[in-house]
Amino acid sequence: MWGVATDNVRAIPGYKMYLERSSGSRPAVYVAFVDLERREGSSVSGLVRAVSEEQLEELDRRERNYDRVEVTDQIEGVQRGRVWTYQGSAEGRERLRRGREAGTAVISRDYLEKVLAGFERLGADERRAFEESSVLGDLPVLDLERIDLPA
Repeated sequence: MWGVATDNVRAIPGYKMYLERSSGSRPAVYVAFVDLERREGSSVSGLVRAVSEEQLEELDRRERNYDRVEVTDQIEGVQRGRVWTYQGSAEGRERLRRGREAGTAVISRDYLEKVLAGFERLGADERRAFEESSVLGDLPVLDLERIDLPA
């Protein structure tokens, strides 16, 4: 589901902003990203991989729209260690709500294509399941260029 957003008006050092490819201008929009939503009887497709403490801290910094949540007890076959996922923060979800309400929430075409390609690598059934569970709804897809801001 499309559940969180970043406010493209704010420039946060060390984070990102988006420019329109056609004009190079910085649109006053909320850029939406996928999120996890708990539903009884549902499952999530994903990847489990080992990371160091330093890598985990870097993920925490990068995933500003999300809270890190432990899900070890929900993953089959975990032999040792802890398993985490990132779930939309209250602030990230509120930004998307405001953007939808104002009619300024959008999806970056590049991001959408990367998400779809990731599910395609898991198989056609996984991509189809993602598409069925994450309807774009009223969110337009814009041709945006991501710019990583210096810290």
